[in-house]
Amino acid sequence: MSNLNIGIILGSTRQGRVSPQVGQWVKSVADKRGDANYEIVDIADYKLPLLGEADATEQVAAWNGKLASLDGFVFIVAEYNHSITGALKNALDCAREAWNNKAAGIVSYGSVGGARAAEHLRGILGELQVADVRVHPALNLFTDFENYTTFKPADLHLNNVNEMLNQVLAWSGALKTLR
Repeated sequence: MSNLNIGIILGSTRQGRVSPQVGQWVKSVADKRGDANYEIVDIADYKLPLLGEADATEQVAAWNGKLASLDGFVFIVAEYNHSITGALKNALDCAREAWNNKAAGIVSYGSVGGARAAEHLRGILGELQVADVRVHPALNLFTDFENYTTFKPADLHLNNVNEMLNQVLAWSGALKTLR
């Protein structure tokens, strides 16, 4: 069986975001495992319009095509106002079937580790038929970032990321049989 394709989705698009740092770190941990094909998927690259506001069939088709090529996901989730970013919610809404019967892990960050955003995301993923895994690395802006901008994760997060990836791969492989 060929390796699974796992997208590491950057869930923030704002200027000064730290999600690229977190995503690159997760990818570097994942790549050392050699057990799947991991890639960064930056929603900012797709320039998605707000759902229903503009005709952007090319952008939405490209987004759906990328998602369809993936077997599972790791969401890099910033907590904004106790929830996920508007850009991530819009990106989730711009696809439907491309999400179905896949698995996802969540790596969140914020003042309380992004826990509230992760919980909101879990409900949305359930509606999209995405099986979210239990292990959830939660990064704290006060202890895992220098001056809230430079990512310096504590070593203890490595175990959680690897265990989350174990679960994402197990579920992604199992769910692939449904697609």
